[in-house]
This record gives sequence, structure tokens and C-alpha cells, in this order.
Amino acid sequence: MLTDARSIRIKGRSFLAVVLSPDLPFEDWLGRLDDLASRSAGFFLGRPVVLDLAGLDIDRAQLTAFLEELSKRNVSVMGVEGARPSLIGPGMPPALKGGRGSSDVDVSEVPATVTAAPKKVEDEKPGDAAAEAPQQMIMESRPQLQSLIIREPVRSGQSVIFPEGDITVIGSVASGAEVIAGGSIHIYGALRGRALAGSLGNAAARIFCRKMEAELIAIDGVYKMADDMPETLHGHPVQLWLEDDAIMAEKIN
Repeated sequence: MLTDARSIRIKGRSFLAVVLSPDLPFEDWLGRLDDLASRSAGFFLGRPVVLDLAGLDIDRAQLTAFLEELSKRNVSVMGVEGARPSLIGPGMPPALKGGRGSSDVDVSEVPATVTAAPKKVEDEKPGDAAAEAPQQMIMESRPQLQSLIIREPVRSGQSVIFPEGDITVIGSVASGAEVIAGGSIHIYGALRGRALAGSLGNAAARIFCRKMEAELIAIDGVYKMADDMPETLHGHPVQLWLEDDAIMAEKIN
């Protein structure tokens, strides 16, 4: 007798992940990671991370120990890129290939209360009309656009991500929120959270804000924490740019 077999639903979907590219010796790199984490508590908590090991001459024992150290720091590695097949052993994150650049920052990713439909990689099976739950992330993926305008404040815990161009926020960015742009970032209010510009390797990107109170800013992967900012900039309109791998800043008159 034939049974009424139910089909298995298989979908394709793309997610944004942070790519960490460590260098040797791992001990020194972990020290720099600890320094970042100490000044931005919970930065990696709950964020999917891909480990890029391209060009590193290490063995499986070193990788195992390194993954253990990352786990102690609440860094959840979902996959490994650029590693020899012999490095990946049982219980390790899977090897990944063919990843596309999205939001690359030595550090980044987050939930949000404003929802948007995620980009699909493949369609569902024909006839599957199940409703999708809303996704807690603002993620615009429309290549024809060069800028994204957010017409409301970005609240704590929210993340605005737009790899294709500039982001303009008509309002403030709260502490615990973040804005990540492939181009420049313009904030017509107070910047109290994190702003990461030039996330796809754009060293010409800039950050502008009406009131500088940022937790962290980054341009093209070079970051600066609140403690590193000159006191003279605090509370003032500021622009920031990259010059010789250093972040420069000045007040806007």
C-alpha cells in the first residue's frame, strides 16, 4: 500500500555574516580582538561569523585551538573560508566557497525592529505558499539604487545595512544601534551607536553627523572607538574620513 509521503521543503536564502580575517600569530590577533570587545561589550554576541583563513600556514590542531578561543569569546563561527580541506575535521564549522562581499568590517551584524523582506537565492518549491515570518533586520538589496534614506531614528538594537551605496538617516542613531554602508553615512541627528562606512572596500567613504557621540566608527575596515575620539569633537557636528590608513576627523561649521 502506498503511503501519503509529505514533501520536504527546501529553500535558498542569503544571510549577511561578518568575515573575520585573522593573522599570525593568533595570540596577538586575539589580543586585539579582546581590546575591541572590552570597549564594545557584546559586539559579536549572536552574530554569524565566517572565518577567512586564506594565506595562513596552520595545521588542524592550531585551527581547533583557535576556534576554541573564539568560542570562549562568544564568537559563533558558522563556516570557514580559504582553508585546505585537510584542516576541516569532525565537529568543525563547514568549509564555505563562493561568498560575496557584503559588509566587511573587522567586526559586524544585528537585529532590528523594523522589518524587511530578505533577498532569496532560490524560489520555494512550486505550490508552496506558506507565509514567511518577518525578519528582524533592515537589509536593502537593490543594486539599481545608490543611496538609502531612513526617515526615522535608528533605535537601540537595530541595524541598517546597505552595501550598495550611501545611507542617510534623518534622525539619530541610538546607543546599541548600527549603520553599515558600502558608501558614506550621513546622520542628521546624534550618532550614539556605531557607524561603519566603506564596508566593501571604499576608502573614499566618509561619515557625517550632526552630533558626535559614537560608540564606534569605521571606514574601509579601519575602526576607532569612543575612547579614541578627541574630546573636542564630542557633541559637535563632525565629518570623518580615511587618510593613510588612519581615521581623520574635524568639526563641521
